[in-house]
Amino acid sequence: MELYYTFSIFIVLASWFAYLNLRFLKLPTTIGIMVIAVLVSIGIRLLGDQLFPEATRDFFKLISQFDFDEVLMGAMLNFLLFAGALHINIADLREHRLAIMLYSTVSVVLSAFFIAGFLFYICPLFGVSLPFIYCLLFGTLISPTDPIVVLSVLKQVKVPKSIETKITGESLFNDGVAVVMFAVVLRLALSEDVDITFLSVSKFFAQEVIGGVLVGFLLGYSASHVMKKIDDYKVTVLITLALVMGGFLLTKTLHVSSPLAMVIAGLVIGNYGKKVAMNDETQDYLTKFWELIDEILNAILFMFIGFELLLLPDIEKHIWLALITILVVLFSRMLSILIPYRVFSRNRIYTKGSLIVLVWGGIRGGVSIALVLSLPYNEYKEMLLEITYIVVLFSIVVQGLSIGKVAKTVLKEETSEKNLENPTQK
Repeated sequence: MELYYTFSIFIVLASWFAYLNLRFLKLPTTIGIMVIAVLVSIGIRLLGDQLFPEATRDFFKLISQFDFDEVLMGAMLNFLLFAGALHINIADLREHRLAIMLYSTVSVVLSAFFIAGFLFYICPLFGVSLPFIYCLLFGTLISPTDPIVVLSVLKQVKVPKSIETKITGESLFNDGVAVVMFAVVLRLALSEDVDITFLSVSKFFAQEVIGGVLVGFLLGYSASHVMKKIDDYKVTVLITLALVMGGFLLTKTLHVSSPLAMVIAGLVIGNYGKKVAMNDETQDYLTKFWELIDEILNAILFMFIGFELLLLPDIEKHIWLALITILVVLFSRMLSILIPYRVFSRNRIYTKGSLIVLVWGGIRGGVSIALVLSLPYNEYKEMLLEITYIVVLFSIVVQGLSIGKVAKTVLKEETSEKNLENPTQK
């Protein structure tokens, strides 16, 4: 019953914050909910003990007992990724498959090492001694763009379709590489005697990533053929719900990537399943059901990201290092995008304006926070949590709210320059 009470409180708060946002702030719903949660957290930290001491202690206890890593990575992420992938046209992903593959693999690895290198030399300037292996650990958890945040933000801003597809595709598929890197580096950080070889890493990668893709495809294909035998929207919705929940249990048993499996399953059902197994009424109900699930879970997720501020013991301690780290992450993102672009420039994958939008559209979110919370407690965890939180907060609020305006401005200037260079062309 305790879990039920916890979710009840979060649902009540999320609905109230959503109302306040629509009534007064008028920000994109998820970002507005998070901003209000941050403001409430600041108020509780400053005045809670003086005005409502008992309620403040109870709320602190509620937040601290909520296992964000387990709830997000073990449950919510699967629902949100399936819901997001369900609405993506696989033909769009196929059109930009080279770019998506590059930036969801090569760029993630490059970004992690760039961030680690810069941070290793910057930390001593702030009186902080952080071993390189922990700098690399931070690089692996902060490098992947968050598919939940990216999908949520891009739904509410105007970005050219081709760029939206590339950013979305990258965010959906970069988790596999990031999780493998994070797991390997964490093992190195915790034990000096662990045997990490190219063969063992490759085997781990193949099991997690390739295994996740295969399981996701089989789940989506099998569910589509089962739904083909019936003509009932209620049962169809129930089958997709069972796919996500049962699929998670299956991936855990097989030790393959659950997020990748949900993405592939969602793509298969959203493209193949809808075509062969669903009439218009069933498609409409299925779409609306998963849109509602997506909105509810996103509201809870973003609200909890805001309340994570309460778990930071002394956020002012490393605030300047965290602010510098924001620049480090953005600069590393630029390098990790630019280098593959230069290597493959003859293919003209992106224009200059598109590259700027891609760099600014690399939004971090709950996945990074969940990964840093999963670290075992040691002398570096609190600092890494504080830095990660500040970077994520900046990424969601500043980048998330401005990505549409940045895209519009940059691409408009690019179009104007082309018209000046080619005045005869319309």
